[in-house]
Amino acid sequence: MALLDTEVWSKKFYSGGWQQSHAEQPVVEPATGDQLALIGVATPDDVRRAATRAARAQRRWAATSPAHRAAVMRRAGDLFTAHAAEITEWLIREAGSVRAKAEFEVQLAIGECYETASLPTHPHGEVLTSEEERWSLARRRPAGVVSVIAPFNFPLILGLRSVAPALALGNAVLLKPDPRTAVSGGVVIARILEEAGLPDGVLHLLPGDGSVGQAVVEAPEVRVISFTGSTAVGRAIGEQAGRLLKRAHLELGGNNALVVLPGADVHKAASAGAFGSYLHQGQICMTTGRHIVHESIHEEYAAALAAKAASLPVGNPAQQEVALGPIIDSRQLERVHGIVTASVEAGATVAAGGRAEGAAYLATVLTGVTPEMPAWREEIFGPVAPIVSFSTLEEAAALVNDCDYGLSVGILGEVGTAMRLADQLETGKVHVNEQTVSDEPNAPFGGMKASGTGARFGGATANIEAFTETQWVTLRPEIADYPF
Repeated sequence: MALLDTEVWSKKFYSGGWQQSHAEQPVVEPATGDQLALIGVATPDDVRRAATRAARAQRRWAATSPAHRAAVMRRAGDLFTAHAAEITEWLIREAGSVRAKAEFEVQLAIGECYETASLPTHPHGEVLTSEEERWSLARRRPAGVVSVIAPFNFPLILGLRSVAPALALGNAVLLKPDPRTAVSGGVVIARILEEAGLPDGVLHLLPGDGSVGQAVVEAPEVRVISFTGSTAVGRAIGEQAGRLLKRAHLELGGNNALVVLPGADVHKAASAGAFGSYLHQGQICMTTGRHIVHESIHEEYAAALAAKAASLPVGNPAQQEVALGPIIDSRQLERVHGIVTASVEAGATVAAGGRAEGAAYLATVLTGVTPEMPAWREEIFGPVAPIVSFSTLEEAAALVNDCDYGLSVGILGEVGTAMRLADQLETGKVHVNEQTVSDEPNAPFGGMKASGTGARFGGATANIEAFTETQWVTLRPEIADYPF
């Protein structure tokens, strides 16, 4: 039987095994509109029952040996490797990923599992000095039940990067994937971990609408919420978490800048800029949404980027080799085109693209852009590259920082100048002589300002901080004397 055989999970959700749901929704291929399968939809009552089960199972899971938890994560990595081709096809068809992006996402998932397998045996505390005659230490303990709410764009890795470390550190997890990618962002993870030997009740897959999202935040058993998605929804979750005195790790949107310094190789820079703006149709929080180019090479860069954009084929990635697949749904497609149209009406010029082709949107370059235009100010989440020029390093820094977001910046050109610029930027990540899209399982990932709460995903330090609580412990060789 294939890992993702629909006989296992069709019309079901995962909570103490695969449970028949009271309702289901279609799994739709965005390139064609075809129905691929039916996924079970959970209800808020299902979430409440799952949270109770998770709390019970978590105590048993946390009591297992670190070696056992590490072994489960290593087996998960092995299973992702063994089933990579099958998972890749689901990412192509359900998420609209081009093949190279889907294969890359599976490789990230494999790396995440192997990296996470080191967490159970990583140091989980420190020995403290004390003015008393005692031993004093701070140790990290599992938080308990963690809710993970994941988006549609990189559905597998953006769910797994919280699910895997939370589990490895002894927590139970309630996973709510985006309804549009509930298989590649939910069923895949549940099936892999089920086959890897994760005990029943430790992971719960709960697809559903906003009421299910509300329930996984509000369940009393949940102590930590890990959310990746839009800034608007993240603000609402942060407000709820604050009222409920729960920790919320919010990885939100971005309107990321690529700065091209004077003297940079224009054709290499245009290649980097095209990758940053058009990978996965620009539907990535790290997408290059603003191109800031020195005035001495501005026109040459714009022409080179437009030529790159015009050469990129679009279409159905399940049927042909394309560079850009479909936008996730018609509503988002209309939004992308609306931002382009509004910017053109405000004076921008379409140098390439600027229109839809079926369910896809052509790779687009906008010139004559000013910082007041919507294509510059908004996170488009589509394959659109607006370009402006700068004259001084201080002007470039001001253009980068004049943004609600602060997630990722790429700087192309001489390294010393790039670092002088980097020192002035309000951003969670800086990539010199690379574009803005980059992620590794062992690297801290997160942004500033409206890009999130400063939470970080990736690496032992960030994950242990995110998914454990600190407990202070003191010990004396015998009962102390007290004055009462």
